Amino acid sequence: MHPDSSLQIESKLPWVGTTIFSVMSALAREHNALNLSQGFPNFDCPDELKDLVTHYMAQGYNQYAPMAGAPPLLEQLARKAHSLYGAQLDAQQEITITAGATQALFTAITAFVKTGDEVILIEPAYDSYRPAVELAGGRPVIYELGLPDYQIDWDQFADLISPRTRMIIVNSPHNPSGRVFSPADLKALQQLIRNTNILLLSDEVYEHLTYDGQFHQSVLRYPDLYQRSLAVFSFGKTFHNTGWKLGCCIAPPALTAEFRKVHQFNVFSVSTPMQYALADYLKQPDNYLQLAGFYQQKRDAFLEVLQNSRFRPLPCQGTYFQSADYSAISDEPDTEFAKRMTVEHGLAVIPVSVFYSSLRDEKVVRFCFAKTEDVLKKAGEILVTI
Repeated sequence: MHPDSSLQIESKLPWVGTTIFSVMSALAREHNALNLSQGFPNFDCPDELKDLVTHYMAQGYNQYAPMAGAPPLLEQLARKAHSLYGAQLDAQQEITITAGATQALFTAITAFVKTGDEVILIEPAYDSYRPAVELAGGRPVIYELGLPDYQIDWDQFADLISPRTRMIIVNSPHNPSGRVFSPADLKALQQLIRNTNILLLSDEVYEHLTYDGQFHQSVLRYPDLYQRSLAVFSFGKTFHNTGWKLGCCIAPPALTAEFRKVHQFNVFSVSTPMQYALADYLKQPDNYLQLAGFYQQKRDAFLEVLQNSRFRPLPCQGTYFQSADYSAISDEPDTEFAKRMTVEHGLAVIPVSVFYSSLRDEKVVRFCFAKTEDVLKKAGEILVTI
């Protein structure tokens, strides 16, 4: 069939192509490479959780869940937020179950950002933020983090705020740098947007993955900040089941009401038996509290591997990503270096420049260490040869 030559398509995202994650994973498959690029575990979620899903499917929990989420899961999440962060939440009015964290982020941006609004993004950043802002008609305003420590200078950050600033998007623990916000960071941010009309969208999908005694500084810990915040979480990142695409958004009632106006027409509701299963599984706090120790062991094992290579590991306080400087190995652009690692050495990684709108290249690549011991050991054998 020949296309109609009169059809003119004006892309709303003309600069967007296939994501680097898809590109690198496809390249890894083509060359049978070890894949430490895309952020997902190579091990399964807990058997107990799968058994609970099977139980609820067999019990007939297979029709639409309520739009906001299954009540037992909402109640359990409210109890969890109180236990971890001291937050007093109305489960029915402040928590919405979503089809993964990315949907929650997109819905929050769509619900509040209008044409001409400015949204401050802290880069390197998860790649869905900017397209969502632009699809909503907003204008991204970029604050760049960089080596050696990816710290925010809040005085410099303040210079980006204008009367048109509608939203600030933050992410801690931070992908890809592994940096974790300190209490001072949250207090500085709280002071910065007090008495403004600015909303805060807080991506907290790695909330349970903090190391070396760090504590996750959720916006839920800061009542004044929470009143203007939407906090996004991920069950997939927490329980090694990214394919389930389940997350949630927690926000004050007035913000949740607007969020749900979009959510109900975007997704409406998500998997019923999985929600009931998660409600039961979350009753035992050890099912999520032990994750920090579990992943820190993997991070430490991977750091040992890197010590014997020419890569220079950067500080990783959280997430399941480890970044490393390869400048002692090559002066190639990071995208070319990552592709060559995959093709010539059989190890796929992600170049960090793709997380910047400016494609800032500091000769850093990102590894995912959410892998089994044998995979991390094999990665080490490859890394020492590069």
